[in-house]
Amino acid sequence: MHTRFILLNTSHAGNVGATARAMKVMGFTDLVLVAPRWDNVLRREETIQRASGALDVLHNARIVATLDEALDGISHLCATAMTPRDFGPPTLDPRSHFAALAASHAQAPQQGVAFLFGSERFGMRNEDVYRCHTCLSIPTDPKFGSLNLGAAVQVLAYEWRMALGGFAVQEAVPPSELADAAQVAGLLEHWQQALTTIGFLDPESPKKLMPRLNQLFNRAQLTQEEIHILRGVAKSMAQAASDKR
Repeated sequence: MHTRFILLNTSHAGNVGATARAMKVMGFTDLVLVAPRWDNVLRREETIQRASGALDVLHNARIVATLDEALDGISHLCATAMTPRDFGPPTLDPRSHFAALAASHAQAPQQGVAFLFGSERFGMRNEDVYRCHTCLSIPTDPKFGSLNLGAAVQVLAYEWRMALGGFAVQEAVPPSELADAAQVAGLLEHWQQALTTIGFLDPESPKKLMPRLNQLFNRAQLTQEEIHILRGVAKSMAQAASDKR
């Protein structure tokens, strides 16, 4: 489903840059500004700085004079307005609405969806809200529900991307190679010798100490590096005990 973010009468250049950044990290690129405060807002220094590298989104963004011009190819409109109104589309939380919207996308992938954000100073006009199919409300603390425009865009962009399937989490640390059964058996033998040397294990009456250690090591799913560490501990214990004799 094609996705568009539409900013209405934006008054702060930094919020345009923050919106571009929020969109790009979630894989969205279609940004339209309707009658922003500055005609050159896409080139202003504050905009570029706040975009933090999302310059392609700014480069491809469009500036139009009216909302009608921003809605080409869009079949589903979502307003983002917190001001109570006595009439208008139903107010829904993003997560539940996006789940239903993503499901409908499978039936009609050619549809386009747009998220509309009003002016930082005045919000959305009633006439613009009335044109929308739903009004999204981000659940916040009832005592303080004010969100910066860029933050609101980021929340909705994330929720919508997750509804569409999300992105795979990138491993920050390469996975460690687990020790095999032979390495664990070698570790147990080493520890049995060390525990006997320090007098903790009585070879004549071992009871179930070693099987219990075996189970402990199995639950720990030791890596090869951890095997080396534990062997080093066993070696040091035995050496310390021998030095005292």
